[in-house]
Amino acid sequence: MKKLLILLVTFLTVFTVQAQQTQKITLEDILQKGTFRAQSVYGLRSMNDGIHYTTMERQTQIVKYSYQTGEEVEVLFDITKVKDAPISSFSAYEFSDDETKILLTTERKSIYRHSYTAEFYVWNSVTEELSQLSDKGAQQLATFSPDGNYVAYVRDNNIFIKNLRFGSTHQATTDGKFNEIINGAPDWVYEEEFGFNKAFWWSPDSKFLAYIRFDETEVREFSMPMYAGAAPTINDNKLYPGEYTFKYPKAGEANSKVEVYSYEVKTKIAIKVDIGEKTDIYVPRLKWTPDDNELVVMRLNRHQNQIDILYANPYTGDSRNFLTEKNDRYIAENFLDAFTYLEDGSFVVQSERDGWSHLYLYDKQGFEIAQLTEGEFDVTDFYGYDAEKELYYYQAAAESPLRREVYYVSQDKEEKGKLSTLEGTNSAVFSTNFKYYINYYSSAKVPNYITLHDNKKGEQIRFLQDNTVLKNTIKTMQIPQKEFFTFTTPEGIELNGWMLKPHDFDASKKYPVFMTQYSGPNSQSVRDSWGGISWNEYLAQEGFLVVCVDGRGTGARGEDFRKVTYMQLGKYESDDQVEAAKYLTTLPYVDAKNISIFGWSYGGFMTLLSLEKGGDLFRAGIAVAPVTSWRFYDTVYTERFMRTPEENPEGYDDNSPLSHAGDIKGNLLIVHGTADDNVHAQNTFEMTEKMVQAGVQFEMAMYTNRNHGIRGGNTSMHLYTKMVNFLKENLMEK
Repeated sequence: MKKLLILLVTFLTVFTVQAQQTQKITLEDILQKGTFRAQSVYGLRSMNDGIHYTTMERQTQIVKYSYQTGEEVEVLFDITKVKDAPISSFSAYEFSDDETKILLTTERKSIYRHSYTAEFYVWNSVTEELSQLSDKGAQQLATFSPDGNYVAYVRDNNIFIKNLRFGSTHQATTDGKFNEIINGAPDWVYEEEFGFNKAFWWSPDSKFLAYIRFDETEVREFSMPMYAGAAPTINDNKLYPGEYTFKYPKAGEANSKVEVYSYEVKTKIAIKVDIGEKTDIYVPRLKWTPDDNELVVMRLNRHQNQIDILYANPYTGDSRNFLTEKNDRYIAENFLDAFTYLEDGSFVVQSERDGWSHLYLYDKQGFEIAQLTEGEFDVTDFYGYDAEKELYYYQAAAESPLRREVYYVSQDKEEKGKLSTLEGTNSAVFSTNFKYYINYYSSAKVPNYITLHDNKKGEQIRFLQDNTVLKNTIKTMQIPQKEFFTFTTPEGIELNGWMLKPHDFDASKKYPVFMTQYSGPNSQSVRDSWGGISWNEYLAQEGFLVVCVDGRGTGARGEDFRKVTYMQLGKYESDDQVEAAKYLTTLPYVDAKNISIFGWSYGGFMTLLSLEKGGDLFRAGIAVAPVTSWRFYDTVYTERFMRTPEENPEGYDDNSPLSHAGDIKGNLLIVHGTADDNVHAQNTFEMTEKMVQAGVQFEMAMYTNRNHGIRGGNTSMHLYTKMVNFLKENLMEK
């Protein structure tokens, strides 16, 4: 093949482009080489002065930069310059509040989604000493006290506090025991569903450490077989498989009993905090009031439709109910982290009380002062309050549920506006004093474009990352562009979607369809943001129309649209996927006899229900790590949307794929990891047995010792190759 060499000099980078044929995407590009990995700006921390920030470089240095100029000011720490240093690198760092000490993370080993163990070291920039936090075994959650004199951490389910001035360590709790008692760290279901890892909080004056104690004794255990496997190999399991057993509360079953304690550092006395007589509750967060006087306890009922804010005396444990938020269905999870105190003791909450997610301001006595945001749109993040300019900053989907913008508003709404200027998805990270902010932008056509702005002057200072290399790589490839569309179902519901067409698309031809979706509560797969170059683009290149539709229950379209699935997860979402497939059959370029649907986790649940409801509409489907009955899933997530199986048996069973396994008509590939601690392989085993007994043929792939992500070694390449082959064999081969 004749090749024409063209020199393109862009930022001193030379690219070779074939004139007669552009390059094609490969699975190796996507899964192994990282060819299309977008660059971003990571690990940037604003310093106390608000005019400098730090970054970690080469995992050996912490470097201080000027926001204004972008120039390096000084190297604050360099492990290679520390004499006889016991470590040669670190993977993360945290400053003490006065920025004189640095906590370094090394030897990190993951446990579950957020949790990990590590070896921590403390650098004292005043004495220029590097010391190991503990030599008694790996630790979790090491955290400076606000005055920088202590570090609290968890080991073996107990809390320890190290005095950095004297080098002594005190064990604050002693009853911690695996699968029984946890102090200062959440249990599995809290970590997974309330989205946090650390269950202790220092008081602002460093006098107290408040923590949650989890009693898992009554929570039933779940065991997963563990084989020798490969990448990595568990040598002890080569002959006889082992098992991993942990506490996992399934819907309707017993949760951990939680208690809250206030531990006084000086006296070493733990005071039990009164959180009420009911024990079947959740405590998803603790906080402290800005004046140090009171501990704040968030108490959530089991139905998760009422949250009480308790104020507690840390010396006595006495508490009072300060504020209550209720909802007819459930309290949105973003209430927990959006709850923010201002310096004067007033606070901001995020609530759906008017049918949309908005911000409200309360005074220190708990009386509402103002609704800060209003309108038929959802606030999607709260960034904080600039006391100097008296402005509140937030992210919202105000222009379209597909996009995100960054806004500001004053309490009286006399001053309000939009900071972001580009149409797509914007998010912001502000400096300590709100003088500067970094805007993270992307769209369906533009990879991460990250810029630094002077918030006081309203000016962009410079770009930090524009992904020029990736953009130029994409120019040499057959990369289809997402096309957004809407359609209306027979029920009158307008749904949003996107479509990827083959590079050489010809409207006079007919193409097989690959529908991809997730569909979970408040999720969004149809967004005007950079989703990367994934196997979706690869499949379009291979001749598929790739389509994604967000059905009812997804986010940024108000509370009623988001919560219509309450008490019947799966019903409306799968109805909408079936209607999406029917809509596609009306398009002249769609091969109506060759439509497939794919999903992972909640999306796998949708795949199975859609195949069961769709009859001959779907030629094939792929369900990866699917939920097949919500009776098998955890308490917090499931009951938030479904209540308990005892209260809502029809909701659980009528929309369970297990109940309709015999209705599947299309070709099915079902996939699971045998060590999935989240959606247990039990879901797939029970589903396949139902299909066996119903005489439904299917293909199945189980991945040894793999968790919910099904990764490790060559696993991803094997899985995606299998799925591609399955789709081609069933939708393309005549």
